[in-house]
Amino acid sequence: MRHMRSGLWARWTAAAVAALTLAGCGLGGAEDSGPPGPAATGGQVTGKVSLQTWALKPKFTAYMEGVIAGFEKKYPGTQVEWLDQPGEGYSEKVLSQSAGGTLPDVVNLPPDFALPLVRQNLLLDIGASDPAASRDYVKGGLDAYRFPGRQGTFGYPWYLNTDVNYWNGELLTAYGLDPRKPPASLDQLVAAARTVKARSGGRTYLMSRKPNLMDLANAGVPIMSPDGRTFTFNTPEAAAVLDTYRAAFKEGLLPKDVLTETYAGNTKLFSSGTAAWTTAGANYITSLAVDNPTLAPKVVPSAPMGTPPLYVQGLSVPKTTRNPAAALALARWVTNAENQAAFAHETSIFPSTTASGTDPFFSRSDGSNAGDAKVLAFRSLSSARVLEPVQANDAIKTLVNQQIALAVSGRTGSKEALDTAAARANRLLED
Repeated sequence: MRHMRSGLWARWTAAAVAALTLAGCGLGGAEDSGPPGPAATGGQVTGKVSLQTWALKPKFTAYMEGVIAGFEKKYPGTQVEWLDQPGEGYSEKVLSQSAGGTLPDVVNLPPDFALPLVRQNLLLDIGASDPAASRDYVKGGLDAYRFPGRQGTFGYPWYLNTDVNYWNGELLTAYGLDPRKPPASLDQLVAAARTVKARSGGRTYLMSRKPNLMDLANAGVPIMSPDGRTFTFNTPEAAAVLDTYRAAFKEGLLPKDVLTETYAGNTKLFSSGTAAWTTAGANYITSLAVDNPTLAPKVVPSAPMGTPPLYVQGLSVPKTTRNPAAALALARWVTNAENQAAFAHETSIFPSTTASGTDPFFSRSDGSNAGDAKVLAFRSLSSARVLEPVQANDAIKTLVNQQIALAVSGRTGSKEALDTAAARANRLLED
């Protein structure tokens, strides 16, 4: 999931980041978390300003046009040019624009796309340009745009999501487990998986995925050094996590093909009834109702085990903008509480403003399991944080996952696999 869309949300861990703290003061309107005025930017909000988004057309064209019309009405004399880039190749497009000096005034950048621009000193520090941002946006969303070794905050958080646990309540009950008191730790998960295997005759799995960097982070393992220059996940604690999975795999508690490149994935196994647990975004039950309407009512959601991951999209302002006052104002407007709440009504995202903390649309369930999942996800955002650093690009994650697979399979020792993965990942960082 390169960015947060299922229609808009897919599992986009490359842009996954940061913790947040939700403070509730009621949902405000556009005026409540309005854009910064001349005092914040030293200029008048007027003139032409361009906004680039990522794959919002055509599904969200009407929404974005309404947001833009509202901005132009609030600030007479402004004119917004909306540019929407296709989903495929977006990161390459942004790098090409930055190299050519043609970045729009406001650019939709997840943190991993923002990082190379920050390294080139191309993005405004919105913390310095707009000090009120620290009050109006959740801390973790802002932390997503703060990078080790760099002073500043280089984007406004736009929309957020996280993962929830989903359990097949019917299967757990059949195997003597209480779906309302599901496992809350890795050790409990292994114990429950052992019960499921024994009572199902090996027909059903509870555990159905191999570990990754996020699992190591959830165990308290520091994935990187504080300066963001070195991977440090090759610790005894990380090796212990892999040892636990290796023992579970040897015991037959995970599917035999879980370590292969052709593995279907735990969500697919869950949907088919072969696995009794999966993790997914807050709207998973709604989509499952389309794929497997018989299973969807039997699903019981629960809060994530350990620290929830946070996935975020944001808007950054390049230093090359010729209209910083209008650019900052526009980024603020698009990401204010009212506009984010309206966006959330159209797709499965959560807002990043502190004013959204007690909005009943997010904080109250309608009594359905899908409604419960949404509330669980929203509440868990208060403790969510970065579990996979943005420096861990696709190439690095691929080699790490390969070494983890070797360790879980028993073909190499856990510490040895982690040492190899860290050394190779650090070489890639130097390239």
